[in-house]
Amino acid sequence: MIGTTLEPAMSENGARALRRAQDIGELVAREAVATEEAATITQPVLDALIEAKLNWVVVPKDLGGLGLSMAEGVRIAEEIARADGSTGWSYMATAFGTAIVSGFISSEGAAELFHKDRPAITAGMLLPRGTAARVDGGYLIDGNYSFASGSAFADWIGVGFLVADEDGQLIVDDNGTPEARIGLLPRDEVDFKGGWNVWGLVGTGSYDYSVDRKFVPEHLTLPTFATEPVHPDPIFRIGTVGLGVLGHAAVVLGLAHRALEEVATITAKKVRIGQTTPVGDSELFRHGFASAEASLQAARLYVYHVIDQAEITAARGESLTAEQTARLRQAVTWVHARAKEIVDFAHLWSGSSGIRDNTAIGRCVRDMAVATQHVLVDQGSLADATVDIIAGYRSQA
Repeated sequence: MIGTTLEPAMSENGARALRRAQDIGELVAREAVATEEAATITQPVLDALIEAKLNWVVVPKDLGGLGLSMAEGVRIAEEIARADGSTGWSYMATAFGTAIVSGFISSEGAAELFHKDRPAITAGMLLPRGTAARVDGGYLIDGNYSFASGSAFADWIGVGFLVADEDGQLIVDDNGTPEARIGLLPRDEVDFKGGWNVWGLVGTGSYDYSVDRKFVPEHLTLPTFATEPVHPDPIFRIGTVGLGVLGHAAVVLGLAHRALEEVATITAKKVRIGQTTPVGDSELFRHGFASAEASLQAARLYVYHVIDQAEITAARGESLTAEQTARLRQAVTWVHARAKEIVDFAHLWSGSSGIRDNTAIGRCVRDMAVATQHVLVDQGSLADATVDIIAGYRSQA
């Protein structure tokens, strides 16, 4: 990262993992074109990530992971995404999805998934898109799913579902809320449909898939919207939603950083027709770059600040307050808008370099355009988050 950038606090193990991610990032960048062609992380990159245990960066140590903090995990994902957006996205989706499973699945399920020669890698849609009948010992799941990012190299595929009784009626609590759970199936029990025909985040292989009355035992399921973890590591008190959302911030921060690197390099030598000096010497460009770079620094600081505050609360053995949860959503959604502005600035000043095939700046533009469309960062989430944030202001009036 840039030498003057303020970094989140890193433990010795976290700093070591970050240095390894930076080394792997060089390989990731070299493999970026091949990643898009294959629609998945290439084998050399996957091998390097597995060797460094980065796929399990925030999975607890006793389950075979590195056991790092959430801030450290986000920082490492940011570095991978800076090297290539598709790789960063696939890495984020599987690393943080796997972390959710490790924190909230039963001890029996954890033993099956993580106490092996190599811990599991999970992928797939965790939000409830299917239904399942509760049967003896587990659930029979039916559903059609989308966006299985990283599914090409995952061992297990997540299937979010709503629980129904034997008559097919959804089971609801006293407030009328349906029971939502996540099941895990071996990859070869899932029917992949393809469907990832896109022009951004091409290398994520975020395919459609379906499940037709597959049995999932109870011990391989976990509650979808949980804040009371099974594993004692404090990080999991951030909750399943918080853990799932925060990785998205890492991807767009990495893309914004890479876009500024690319435009700074391009404009250092680029001379436009009718001009005698490089674009990078233009006062107008320098003014815009300063503003864009300040936005990146400010966005990073706010994201890591809300993560830090959440981890402080979790370390006390407490669940997050409503305002803290709201600020996680606010920060992640807000940073997407800022990051897109930064990438748009870089694209504008890159000129014809930004429209060429197989260029890093071109991938940044395409990947950012797709990243901002994810349901978890829909602009409506800002309005939802504001309810609890405004309440804090009103209580001080």
